Amino acid sequence: MSTVTRRRVAGQGSNSDDDDTTQHSPMAEKKIAHDPRDIDESKSTPKLTLMEEVLLLGLKDKQGYLSFWNDSISYALRGCIVIELALRGRIAMVKDSNRRKYPLCDRYIEVINETLTGEVLLDEALKMMKVSEKMSVSSWIDLMSGETWNVMKIGYQLKQVRERLAKGLVDKGVLRTEKRNFLLFDMATHPVADPAVKEEIIKRVCTMLVTRVSPASVDAQSDVPHAYVRTVSMICAAYAANVLENALLYLQPDLREQAFNKVDELMNDYSSWPFTSTNGKVEIPSGTDLSLEVVASVLNVLAKMDAIVSFSKQFTTLVSISNILYHSCKLLLVKEKKHTELPDGPLL
Repeated sequence: MSTVTRRRVAGQGSNSDDDDTTQHSPMAEKKIAHDPRDIDESKSTPKLTLMEEVLLLGLKDKQGYLSFWNDSISYALRGCIVIELALRGRIAMVKDSNRRKYPLCDRYIEVINETLTGEVLLDEALKMMKVSEKMSVSSWIDLMSGETWNVMKIGYQLKQVRERLAKGLVDKGVLRTEKRNFLLFDMATHPVADPAVKEEIIKRVCTMLVTRVSPASVDAQSDVPHAYVRTVSMICAAYAANVLENALLYLQPDLREQAFNKVDELMNDYSSWPFTSTNGKVEIPSGTDLSLEVVASVLNVLAKMDAIVSFSKQFTTLVSISNILYHSCKLLLVKEKKHTELPDGPLL
């Protein structure tokens, strides 16, 4: 007979319960332990990161790709990474009373919690900040965007951020992957698979911009910490990335104008520290002021982003023109059989 269950044998008339005794496996009595802190953190973790929400606002629903002419979103997404790490309590401003002597965007940040978030991009940035020397918010955004002359720090650039975010949204069931033909080549696109997720983001944006809501009411309705500041950060980042208008397409012209005026107001209020909200006092939980100062610093950088992107484009254009001039002069000299030597490389 089996050691686990004793079956009744036919022909034995015993009706005793002892004949049906079942021995339970020791494995069934084992219990799995959970850290209560992990459970609490999972409840307070947003379903989507700021980067994913901004990307969704810029994504064409059916086509599944971003505008080819958008030069701003890459830089804004790196700013969102820094904000997300700050809102999750992983980084904060260096606690130094002398920091107030410097502009907000030039103050140094540091890692205060090494616990990984489970989001690949966030964890990659967190590890870099952990092993690197302390740098300012603007420096980190520049380095992660690849905007640096220092060849020793080229490795800090986060590559293929948009594609990696899109694949993360595919894993979460928000997007799906398709192949689309663009003239001579195929490209992976990511149309929206769950429209309700994007609709909820748009609803949250419109509610914030065209109605009067107080920070306290927004925070009270959400389990996510700093819910109001998080939404403000997402709106300001989307505005800097030139994708916010996609959320306001269906508003009446007067409401759309009101919404953009409100964005300017939010950007002014939250790109300085301490925050100066006109909708009511923003509650700063004890011990989080240095992390929220990082948020203000990033928004301060994004508020100046037009000038940053413009300079980057002008520099790229200048390099391209110098290369064209160099090769044109070299070709002319070859044709005229002159042996005047030119430098080995382009002018810039």
